[in-house]
Amino acid sequence: MANHALFIALGCLLLIGLVADQIGRRTRVPRVTLLILFGFAAGQSGFDVLPHEFQAWYGFLSAVALTMVAFLLGGKLSVSALREHGKAILWVSVSVVLVTMVVVSGGMMLVGSSIILALLLGGIATATDPAATQDVVRQEAASGPFTDTLIGIVAIDDAWGLIAFSVMLVLAKAIVGDGNVAVLANALWEIGGAAVVGLAIGLPAAFLTGRLQAGEPIQAEALGIVFLVAGVAIWLEVSFLLAGMVAGVTIVNLARHHQRAFHEIEHIEWPFMILFFVLAGASFQLASFELIGVMGVAYIVLRTLARFAGGWIGGGLAGMTAEHRRWMGAALVPQAGVALGMALIAGDALPEIKEVLLTLVIGTTVVFEVAGPMMTLVALRAVGEAGRAELG
Repeated sequence: MANHALFIALGCLLLIGLVADQIGRRTRVPRVTLLILFGFAAGQSGFDVLPHEFQAWYGFLSAVALTMVAFLLGGKLSVSALREHGKAILWVSVSVVLVTMVVVSGGMMLVGSSIILALLLGGIATATDPAATQDVVRQEAASGPFTDTLIGIVAIDDAWGLIAFSVMLVLAKAIVGDGNVAVLANALWEIGGAAVVGLAIGLPAAFLTGRLQAGEPIQAEALGIVFLVAGVAIWLEVSFLLAGMVAGVTIVNLARHHQRAFHEIEHIEWPFMILFFVLAGASFQLASFELIGVMGVAYIVLRTLARFAGGWIGGGLAGMTAEHRRWMGAALVPQAGVALGMALIAGDALPEIKEVLLTLVIGTTVVFEVAGPMMTLVALRAVGEAGRAELG
């Protein structure tokens, strides 16, 4: 791509992000949904006006954007926050994952899916989209116990989901006569290794950052932490989402002399998120959505019902109010990149179901990524914690 076209495209996308932000403020439609729809319209399934070379950026931008999100989510898990909301976070997150596995797997078998496909979809259904959830919370300036619990849940939800998916994949491989514990061991390494990466970078960062003069240096430090975490995690083939979260948790609980690293990431996160969501929308293919059929509709309905049921059950175990129990599952509907990654892993492990699995997951992800943030927004407004849509 010529340099002038690159700069023009980047400028247009960032300005479109500002337009989406303003439309979101006035219509209360999540800007995440608006950006994804724009990307879809501009991509190959739409008017095909987005330079194809941009697709090569998706992996880089997703790693940076999601590591930033994970870092900020980890920053919400201070000791005081966990002391106040830790019980609810634990019970709801575990309950939602377990209920989702059982309901989706069982329901898919009832509508005619093979046992192998049903098990894998049950595991994949546990994945969430922390980026979309976090952005809706920020767009709405939401605050309160429901919001704090929600942020904590999406911070750790994918760790439980990764374990659940790995167990389901082991069971599926066992049914076809190729069962082993290597898949589960890899999942444990991805989680444990991510924790080690987050600690190895977060511990020195907690004590060394913020020691220089105020201003520019702290922004360089904050960006350096994010890029370093993402790079090392990808190099070691562990979850950069979990590594970023652990680094954030470590810094927020040990860096008593400042909180500026989190503020600096918040200030520079949005341009990365604009490009990430637009390219995510552009990557969706209309053909995949058209092919989901009855199985896809069943998966969408079952996963949505399971989120509501899991939130209700977990909220009851945690002693949450009836109103919060009613809406917690709705706030956890968004689903995106982690689910696609799981589908690719399962497809490589079981090639005989790869095509149908990827078709189902890609097609239904379009629905969850467009409608999911809206459900999160509705939930925040229903419990009365959505403030004035003002982003700092």
